[in-house]
Amino acid sequence: MSRKPIPLTVGDTSAFAKSLRLQLAAHEGLPSHLQFLNMLARAAGHGNFQSLRAETGSGSKGEPPTPAPVRDAAIDRKHIERVQRSFDEEFRLMRWPSRRMDQVTALWLLWSRIPSAREMSEKEVNALLRDRHLFGDHALLRRELCELGLMSRTRDGSIYRRVERRPMPIQAATILRQHSSRQAD
Repeated sequence: MSRKPIPLTVGDTSAFAKSLRLQLAAHEGLPSHLQFLNMLARAAGHGNFQSLRAETGSGSKGEPPTPAPVRDAAIDRKHIERVQRSFDEEFRLMRWPSRRMDQVTALWLLWSRIPSAREMSEKEVNALLRDRHLFGDHALLRRELCELGLMSRTRDGSIYRRVERRPMPIQAATILRQHSSRQAD
């Protein structure tokens, strides 16, 4: 392995740790150096260590590539099912989840439905969020998206913008893939 530093960005530390724990539990014995590097990369949403290295070394100015699908060992099915129960068939958030990890995943899913590279007024953001949830608290969602760093706003709150963040947590990416495949059927 080279000694060139390879940055690893983790969107949700809790989901990262849980994914890593699941991978380690599924592995027999102590993983080798390369196996452990692959586990770390998968827990962060990359296909493997080599894809992580390629993505960070590319230096491209465009939108970062979408992470490759991950193995089932890295996915917490119970978490996914809990979050999916919070959404209806039209992919609207029916209720605010009680667990913070579920809230973060739900916010990532809402983030994925916000137009990228577009400035929006507070009124536009409110309308967008009202259309994507059913429990009547768009201000909570707007505030949480900003606090999580998924949206930015001007100091006076007049202009909002989706913050481009990658990689998306594994659980949120899995839910989006499942939802997309259901829509295609």
